[in-house]
Amino acid sequence: MKRDLRIVFMGTPDFAAGILKTLVEDNYNIVGVVTAPDKPAGRGRKLHESAVKQYAKSQNLNILQPTNLKSEIFINDLKALKVNLQIVVAFRMLPKVIWQLPTYGTFNLHASLLPQYRGAAPINWAIINGDKTTGVTTFFIEEKIDTGEIILQEEIAIEPNDTAGTLHDKLMQLGSIVTLKTVKLIENNKVVTVAQTSNDLKEAPKIFSETCRINWNDSLGNIQNFIRGLSPYPAAWTILHQNNQEINVKIFKSYLEFSSHSLKNGAIIVSNKTLKIVVKNGYLVVEELQLAGKKKMDIQSLLNGFQIAETAYFS
Repeated sequence: MKRDLRIVFMGTPDFAAGILKTLVEDNYNIVGVVTAPDKPAGRGRKLHESAVKQYAKSQNLNILQPTNLKSEIFINDLKALKVNLQIVVAFRMLPKVIWQLPTYGTFNLHASLLPQYRGAAPINWAIINGDKTTGVTTFFIEEKIDTGEIILQEEIAIEPNDTAGTLHDKLMQLGSIVTLKTVKLIENNKVVTVAQTSNDLKEAPKIFSETCRINWNDSLGNIQNFIRGLSPYPAAWTILHQNNQEINVKIFKSYLEFSSHSLKNGAIIVSNKTLKIVVKNGYLVVEELQLAGKKKMDIQSLLNGFQIAETAYFS
């Protein structure tokens, strides 16, 4: 006999909104949507609604935006909804009183093949580390973050040209499918879980701008993976030294050219509308970048309007 599900969905960014959309389109009973409070953004500091809130509003769903997840008001609001299943995608860490509330539990969708890449930035780190595969995992939430028993897991290849942006979109699609399958298992009382192991784990800590600087003394392959894993956001960056100026430059797209040479790492070669940066085992050929205070542009557009000095270099 099928269970009558009353679902509360918790999430904030685009990734979560795509999965909520799939649940709504499959006619599941979403009795509430919990998302982050509106935040001021942009030059005008206007209040910005999360992607999940924007979608939930478009579907006339009941929206909750608690500032304190432990507040009695919020807990009572959830109880009043008679929630019996909670789904969490890209949201904050939940207190025990919240994740223990529903009869059928609270499950999380995580964008990695757990136990690998527990943490805030699994998509970025899988590419930065040069992995060839990744995937998504659903698991029941427990006290320690991303450690609960696995419900379902599906794998996907990381293509050589994938960036964090393209892989995000692929995993959102796969995550929608796996979330739906997980809900159907819970609905039909057919869940069989598997405990996570804890050997040789790769972590996925939050990424900060200061740790996104390119190390031109690293290998060519590692630099390329670093750029891909941080594109389009927050973006790998470097400093252009030119005419006694230091210009912050973000690099979004590049490709490799392996070659032996005796040039200094970080040196720049400009020829035939291309820009190459010297690395110890070849060159990084830049295709798309952004100078501080300017728009993102392809390399030909940059070279048409910006003169790079012969003595310029990156560090």
